Amino acid sequence: MSSPATDTANRKAASANDAPVKGGVIPYLQVGGASDAAEFYGRAFGATEVFRHPPDQSGRTMHIHLHINDSSVMLADPFPEHGYALEKPQGFNLTLQVKDIDSWFARAVAAGIEVIVPVQEMFWGARWCLLKDRFGVQWAMNQPL
Repeated sequence: MSSPATDTANRKAASANDAPVKGGVIPYLQVGGASDAAEFYGRAFGATEVFRHPPDQSGRTMHIHLHINDSSVMLADPFPEHGYALEKPQGFNLTLQVKDIDSWFARAVAAGIEVIVPVQEMFWGARWCLLKDRFGVQWAMNQPL
């Protein structure tokens, strides 16, 4: 008979599971330079790192867990030798629902993000903008009016 303390089938990895996953849909981004991306997202979006898998001999990591705007975002470097080649991000953006779009926008621009569409009022009753980071990921910000 097993107990919760000895049941290895249900045992959690202590380090990774100490970081709570936040949000209903969790983006897992593969970017060239996941460590650099984590640092950039800290400057641009106030991301906090809650877990990082140690890098391999080439400096690549298979997992970084961030909290951005009270949600989780996961990052990994490409590992083409394991079937995970780097692909150009396309056909999506990550939208940050914010309360003060002007301060979020200013911080992202100061960090060096590219402005695709500046902050403007939109037909759906919000102020919105579209940005692109140097890793090719598009980010939108949305603040209801």
